[in-house]
This record gives sequence, structure tokens and C-alpha cells, in this order.
Amino acid sequence: MSCITFRTMIESDYKPLYDIWVSTPGVDVTRADSQKGYRSFLERNPGFSITAEQDGKLVGGVLCGHDGRRGFIHHLVVIPAVRRQGVGKQLVADCLKKLENAGIEKCHLFIRRDNINGLKFWESIGWMERLELTMASYIFDPT
Repeated sequence: MSCITFRTMIESDYKPLYDIWVSTPGVDVTRADSQKGYRSFLERNPGFSITAEQDGKLVGGVLCGHDGRRGFIHHLVVIPAVRRQGVGKQLVADCLKKLENAGIEKCHLFIRRDNINGLKFWESIGWMERLELTMASYIFDPT
């Protein structure tokens, strides 16, 4: 098996990354995940999101950014063929290093409660579920 390389995510990664998102159980793809939304996220958070490649093919990625005080990780995905090789762990470590270098002291992520594999992964790398918090959303009407 060839080496996996990591690099900063670029706009042209959208289509292969989107294909992985929609084929990964536990990843919710919404209107915000349109190519326009993706582009906007990368522009607001230049250099924070990362991809993993093998033989020139995208095999994983993670959206990462911050609001000036807290970091956020979205849609960490790794294709099944390269899971359990440390790819997800490395993507997260790279994001956290970038956030730390930007002066961010805490990072959050959102995960579906029914995404058992995802919950296990995050717990295995030291993240803790915050039971004292809940999340609320407001969705703008596109019309």
C-alpha cells in the first residue's frame, strides 16, 4: 500500500470530498454543504482544512476553522479502505496544531448521537462528550 500524504484543502477537492460525505454513515449533508458554502468556509478559514491523499486520490478530509475564540471541526471522513491506519487521527492532530498556532484554546465538533462509530473514534483520541450542553439551530428559508 502506498503512502498517504496530507495537504491543505483546496476548492477543487469539493466533488471528491462531497462524494465521500454522502457515502459515509453518520455524516449529515445539508444545504450548507453546497459548493458555494464549502468555498465560503475555505475562504473564511484559509489553510485550516486538510485532506489526505493516496496515489493522487482523495481518501479523507476534514473541515476546520474558528471564529476567533473557538475552533470547530466539521465532516471528518476517511474512506473505509484506509481506516484504522491513523489517517483520521492525523487529520485531527494537524487541525488542532493549526488552531493552536492561531491562538485558539478550545475546539468543538458536532456529531450525531446515533453515530456510534464516530463517538467511539472521538473518545479514543481524547475528546469528551459534553452532556451539559445542547445545540439549537435556526435554518434560513432559501426563498
